[in-house]
Order: sequence, then C-alpha cells, then structure tokens
Amino acid sequence: MILLLHNIRSVHNVGSIFRTADAAGVKRVILSGYSPTPLDRFGRERGDFAKVSLGAEKTVPWEYVETLEPMLAQLRQEDYCILALEQAPNSIDLFDFKIPTTRPLALLVGNEVEGVSPTLLEQAEVILEIPMRGKKESLNVSVATGVALFVLSNQLKNQ
Repeated sequence: MILLLHNIRSVHNVGSIFRTADAAGVKRVILSGYSPTPLDRFGRERGDFAKVSLGAEKTVPWEYVETLEPMLAQLRQEDYCILALEQAPNSIDLFDFKIPTTRPLALLVGNEVEGVSPTLLEQAEVILEIPMRGKKESLNVSVATGVALFVLSNQLKNQ
C-alpha cells in the first residue's frame, strides 16, 4: 500500500502520518500540493518534521509531486486500486469495507479543513469514511489516516 498526501498544511500532521505509515508498513508516501516534505526548500532536513516523525522519513520512501493528477494516472496504469479517505455522500464505512482485490492499494488523504477536492475524489475507485459517533464531525487528519492505515493493512495481512 502507498499513501498520497495532498495539500496537508501542517508539518506536524505530515510528520505524524509518516511515523504511522512506517508502523503500518506503507511502502511509499507521495506528497503533493503544498504538503510539507521532510526537506526544506533548500534541501535541508526539517527539524520540526523530524521531531514528530522520529526519523520515519528515513525509513519510508517518499517523493514530492506538485500536482497529483499525473501520479494518479500513472498509478491507474500500474493497476493500483485508488481509495480516498473523505466524508462524502457516496462514501463507504471504513469498518464495513472489504478489500475486493489483490491489486495494490493507494490511499489518498487531503486537506485538514477542506478534505479531498471533488476533482480528486472523482479519481478514486472507492471513498472511505470513518463513522463519527460523537458530537464532532471529523478526526484530525493524522489520526484519521492512522485509523484507515491500520484497518486496511490488517485486511491486507489477512488476504
């Protein structure tokens, strides 16, 4: 499974997601838009990133692409099943979802406030949603990504 992070503003959230991605066995992280990378614009390691990721940026391969659409097209050509994590009218409860294929998975996660854009949601084969049972409408993006990664990686392990 690979992870696509698009327009996630917070370096702390992205660093935390890297740490969780390592723990869940993610093979690669693709950062896009204005998502911060482990390196600053001068190619130096970011201390604020490393403080949260605890070095996971060195154990999980990553790359940055400015726009995500060409990468999604490439992943479709490579027969990835593209999943998006988002609240949407046509989403499927993450805990009811069963991976229907042995194809590799790509999980797309978006902006903390606006989520995954409608244009990118159209690129996903399946939209997954974490059900909210309390008063709040959503989880922090790093927490939501962690929940989804472990649910999906557990299913992959049992295939």
